Amino acid sequence: MSLSVEIGLLLALGTAFGSVAGFLYKFRGAREAPDVDLRRPLSSSVALFRSPLYSLGILIALGSWGLHVGALSLAPISLVQSVIAGGLVLLTVVADRLFGIEVTRREWVGVALTAAGLAFLAATLGNTGNGADSHYAAGTLAVYAGLLGCAGLAIAGLSRRPMALAVSAGLLWAASDTSIKALSSHLGSLGFGVLLHPLALVILIASLLGLLISARSLQLGDAVPVIAVTSAAANLATIAAGPIVFGEPLPSGHFELAVHVLAFGLVIFAAALTPPPTAGFQRGAGARGARR
Repeated sequence: MSLSVEIGLLLALGTAFGSVAGFLYKFRGAREAPDVDLRRPLSSSVALFRSPLYSLGILIALGSWGLHVGALSLAPISLVQSVIAGGLVLLTVVADRLFGIEVTRREWVGVALTAAGLAFLAATLGNTGNGADSHYAAGTLAVYAGLLGCAGLAIAGLSRRPMALAVSAGLLWAASDTSIKALSSHLGSLGFGVLLHPLALVILIASLLGLLISARSLQLGDAVPVIAVTSAAANLATIAAGPIVFGEPLPSGHFELAVHVLAFGLVIFAAALTPPPTAGFQRGAGARGARR
């Protein structure tokens, strides 16, 4: 494994820590803010940022995002996302021990299985440790990122359930992350000119839409399952971009490939294992709305 890839993976590890902490602060802040109206994105965003906890979560998330950009520019996208997704195992510990959020046994198991599945994905990747692997075909990227974005928006338009919104936000962020990886290949030739590249606009729009939809999912659902499902959707779709968009090699043997596919299935099963909001939470949400 090259030095640049090792540095990239260290940055990915920092991203994992920051992502969990930022998510949990955003959860607390979103629950204090007025209900997000997806039809009024600007006013809803302003209302969210009036919450100090939500703003703190965004600041932490921005720092994590900066580390993520660095990681994607140095290491293969599938390796980066596998490390970040493996950090998901920190979610239950941090939520329970540091934020005082009650975590059920089912949530502990679901998050642990999700992290295990993503670890299997990392273990069964092909030979991706020698470079950043950021070359792509523009048409393939456009189709893949476009499908992710359209699917994310369609899901948010069809359902207001917290888990559906979590998947929607995850897919939009996957479209953004895939575009960040592609844009990193132009750093050498364009420098700061990458900020004017069309992909920069795609990244901005997908990130902001994902942020707003994620905030609504955090208002409606419990912290651990919503964050776990958002992370699983984002990481699965972004890991898949490795071989699909950037030509990263798949496992060479039939057994390794089968394990790779089973690992995807394990992550999906584990995400489905996390429970939806309870009736008690729904009553509490109603009371919260009545107090406004």
